[in-house]
Amino acid sequence: MFKGLRNNFKDYWLSYIWLIFLGEIISDKLPPKSATDWFWIGLAVLFLIAYITTSVSQKYQMAGIVAQVTIGIIFTIFDNDFWIMLFPGWQVSSIFAYAPKKYFRWFAAIYYATFTVIIIKTTLQDHITFDYWSFLFPLVSPAFAYGISSSIKRIQDLAHTNQRLKSVIKRNERERIARDLHDTLGQSFSMITIKSQLAKKLLTKQPKKVPAELDDIIETSRQNLQLVRNIVNNLRQELLDETMLKQQKNLQEAHINLQTEGEQAANSWPTTIQTKLTPIIQEAVTNIIRHSHANLVGITFSQPNQDLYQMTIQDNGRGTDYQRQGSHGVSGMQERIKANGGHFSIQANKIGTLVAVTLPKEVLTK
Repeated sequence: MFKGLRNNFKDYWLSYIWLIFLGEIISDKLPPKSATDWFWIGLAVLFLIAYITTSVSQKYQMAGIVAQVTIGIIFTIFDNDFWIMLFPGWQVSSIFAYAPKKYFRWFAAIYYATFTVIIIKTTLQDHITFDYWSFLFPLVSPAFAYGISSSIKRIQDLAHTNQRLKSVIKRNERERIARDLHDTLGQSFSMITIKSQLAKKLLTKQPKKVPAELDDIIETSRQNLQLVRNIVNNLRQELLDETMLKQQKNLQEAHINLQTEGEQAANSWPTTIQTKLTPIIQEAVTNIIRHSHANLVGITFSQPNQDLYQMTIQDNGRGTDYQRQGSHGVSGMQERIKANGGHFSIQANKIGTLVAVTLPKEVLTK
């Protein structure tokens, strides 16, 4: 339903490599010889389920995180095995790189508190000489994983920003052309109209034919002038590239991550289509920032066939249809899309709130 948002949480395939060490963690329980062994094996299986759930399910992702961290703490305290905490140390830290920093801080506090407990328990209670070097890797793992994922996220954001800036540069060139058209052709057509009207009054020869000819000149001039004005207006309207650049900045200031899919292809969509979608993006992002309590937003642009243009906006916040009394934002969006023969919907789903817009190709002629 919404690939952009989910893929960002699913593409941690590298984290599955660590699963080969899960067998080593419970190797001393195999084959099981007691109910205690079965308990630890069952707990390890639950940990595996929680680990995979965290990777593949947006709906149950937080539950998976809580479950695997809880099981890791149990293994650490009661089985003296801190190494299982390496799994959430890498996976959860990587995921929280795409969320507000407070989530990683909370996780890091729990992780290092557990780390401290096993050090104290090993050195004091069990009277074992603690090998600090062996725990150097677990010590740096969360910060290292968070740093790598944060760097990847910054690279992705920078790539999107650069692409939008390139589009804005192209747009500036279009505006220059628009000014030239307005200053030259527009003025020329205006003069043609004025002179034609004057000639109509002054000419006296063949009075029966001249007025009709001059009327044609006047009408043609007016049509051409209106055409130039329409071109200029379309070029000066805000298109997707500029809108996405502005809304990304607004979302970043609200600590909300933006992910897009199909944006580059959408920048080449017809101007008329883009100018119908930009107000929807602006209104939807405003609602998300004000009301959703989301930390991630995904915008997907697609063209199922040559006759349809589609856009979806999905957040992972509190699902709502934003239908507030006295608010004209949503109703305005619906009316604009409906007036152009399109379809507009906004609804809560298992992820958050989904805004879906479909515009037909026929809108180009309206």
